Amino acid sequence: MDLQLSGKLALVTGASKGIGRATAAVLAQEGCDLVMISRDPTTLNAAADAIRLRSSVSVRTIPADLSKQDSIERVAAEIPELDILVNNAGAIPPGNLLATGNEAWRAAWDLKVFGYIGMCRALYPSLKRRNGVIVNIIGAAGERLDPNYIAGSTGNASLMAFTKSLAKGAVKDGMRVVGINPGPVATDRLEVMMRGRAKTQFGDESRWKEFLGSMSFGRAATPEEIGSAVAFLASARSGYTSGTILTIDGAGS
Repeated sequence: MDLQLSGKLALVTGASKGIGRATAAVLAQEGCDLVMISRDPTTLNAAADAIRLRSSVSVRTIPADLSKQDSIERVAAEIPELDILVNNAGAIPPGNLLATGNEAWRAAWDLKVFGYIGMCRALYPSLKRRNGVIVNIIGAAGERLDPNYIAGSTGNASLMAFTKSLAKGAVKDGMRVVGINPGPVATDRLEVMMRGRAKTQFGDESRWKEFLGSMSFGRAATPEEIGSAVAFLASARSGYTSGTILTIDGAGS
């Protein structure tokens, strides 16, 4: 299926690894030129070089800390026109109400919650000129509220509401806004979290893979599966989809 993405310009945040890197690679395979953003220039450039080897598209990198408003404004100033914005940067730590301090809570939300909002606000004019699409990669914890991941569940739920609210207003500008709620995805972050869980539960972090057996299909999703969903939702093949949050969790892994 031709997704009709060739020649589009896509910006992906958190693009140096995991879901962001896979999403950038999938979009490049579909013919999108890329702007890849991450805080760490070394891993970001390595990810971009790997994509350049496999796809003959333009790939630009911009190292930036999107928890900072001045960084968001700097990025926006460099992107006068844009077709697709993929908000993905952010990693909110686990913990219940008393275990998650104010500083950790605010730092996490500055990047994932306010970072998403700031990027949408700053790049909206660029997207509007091309009837663009915003894809917010959020997280299934916003649906299955978890008291032991309270900052993440609350932040994700707020981003779901933000996505749906923004979509209603964007229609008049010929724009679409959608979200994706991944469940467990086979990334380095998932392994770190499961190692911690295994150390707590079994006293042996090397037993983390035992948790995979209880997941749907006996595994986590691959980053490429999430990236493929991003590409479809951002494409003209999904041109009447807006204000929708797609959950990809293997029926509740």
